[in-house]
Amino acid sequence: MIMTDTYKTITNTIGEGYYTEKRSKFLAFAHHVETIDEVKEIVARYRKEYYDARHVCYAYMLGAARTDFRANDDGEPSSTAGKPILGQINANELTNVLIIVVRYYGGVNLGTGGLIVAYKTAAADAIAHCQIEERQVEEIVSYTFAYPMMNDVMRIVKEMNPRIVSQTYDNTCEIKLSIRQSQAEQLRSRLQKLSFE
Repeated sequence: MIMTDTYKTITNTIGEGYYTEKRSKFLAFAHHVETIDEVKEIVARYRKEYYDARHVCYAYMLGAARTDFRANDDGEPSSTAGKPILGQINANELTNVLIIVVRYYGGVNLGTGGLIVAYKTAAADAIAHCQIEERQVEEIVSYTFAYPMMNDVMRIVKEMNPRIVSQTYDNTCEIKLSIRQSQAEQLRSRLQKLSFE
């Protein structure tokens, strides 16, 4: 797999989806998340809010490399809930996303095929109500320098246009810059060269 420095995710607006089959209701919610702690906190909130629901199933994908993920069936037959939800995240090539599907049981069993379709459709509907955006993978570059080098440092910052995360100016100055991953090495070496001029 080619490592790119962009990834697709959803905005912070929660996407909501809905599906109903044989009186069972499936309410789906897609959230933008950055950490596992965030995932746990959101899932706990839904379990509390929908305490009367039979199942609160979910799947998430984290990180630009899309290697950190989990699917949870919450008591549904194995692989009938979490996996179809995760399948929709993968089908849309999304990351940093959590999709929760809350199921209210309607009294009629749907069978494994019916459950897979229901969870998949509800998750897809939630994604359809999200705004998908492409973001850049950024890397932080820190550089410490003497105050007289300020103009040279700022010239590089102006030319390469990284985002300034923090800066301190004293006898010794430090600047932290966030830049697109593919340009981080170039920024680092240009700054390092200043030290030897």
